[in-house]
Amino acid sequence: MADLITVSEDSFIKSVGMYRVKGQECVSTVIEAALEAGYRSIDTATGYRNEDLVAKSLSLFLPRNGLKREDIFITSKLAPKDQGQEKSVKAVYLSLQKLSTVYLDLYLIHWPGTQGLSPEDSRNLEFRRQSWKALEELYEEKKLRSIGVSNYTIKHLTEMLTYAKTMPHVLQVEYHPHYIQEDLRSFCKEHGIHLQAYSSLGTTVCNSPLLSDPVVLEISEKYNKTPAQILLKWAIQQEIGVLPKSQNPDHIKENMMLDFIMEDKDMKSLSSLGIRTKYAWDPSQVA
Repeated sequence: MADLITVSEDSFIKSVGMYRVKGQECVSTVIEAALEAGYRSIDTATGYRNEDLVAKSLSLFLPRNGLKREDIFITSKLAPKDQGQEKSVKAVYLSLQKLSTVYLDLYLIHWPGTQGLSPEDSRNLEFRRQSWKALEELYEEKKLRSIGVSNYTIKHLTEMLTYAKTMPHVLQVEYHPHYIQEDLRSFCKEHGIHLQAYSSLGTTVCNSPLLSDPVVLEISEKYNKTPAQILLKWAIQQEIGVLPKSQNPDHIKENMMLDFIMEDKDMKSLSSLGIRTKYAWDPSQVA
């Protein structure tokens, strides 16, 4: 991880997610609260349509917190509509422009498929191969400090072994006690890919069954922590990065307060709930 992290690893492993954060006021509230709480990593994407709003907020709140651009870690992602060699290069430069930066700390291919193609279309592979080649070149040019993928399965990653000069530094996928992907995690360990979890709280759906799981609630009571803190700590204690998302400043601060250790038996309880439910989109059908 030493060649990937340009701010502290602890900051990277706890990133504030910008998914569904819309409008300048909301974005500014999240960025202000996150920086004050100690977050130093921000996760956005072309598809979130808020890169320019993130940049405006950072220009205001970085100086107020005595920080500079090099003190934070910014991630953005390639939209499915921009797959392919030329489109992906243009998309990266547009993200750089919108985020008012000359480099990105991490850039991911957001989805293994291409907009406009059916999931079964074999051209999906060729387009994402072209996109990866473009990202590798931009990585070599240091426009991108690290590169990765999101929503890739073992099949998609195994294919990369045949064409990638540089394997992904990061894989971002859904991962939580209701959807443990142990084989995928083992693949990442074997190939030096840092695993980063989204939907750690199962909040891609309304009224998350994960936050109200009886075992989660029992363990949260034991440690006098919120269910969200327990779920985030479960990931971080396994060295899995997290992307907690909230527009509530108090929750943003709480999600950073993870300076406790759970006992092995509690970690095992959370890892053996016997539930396998995916709350976000499913990439397994993408050819």
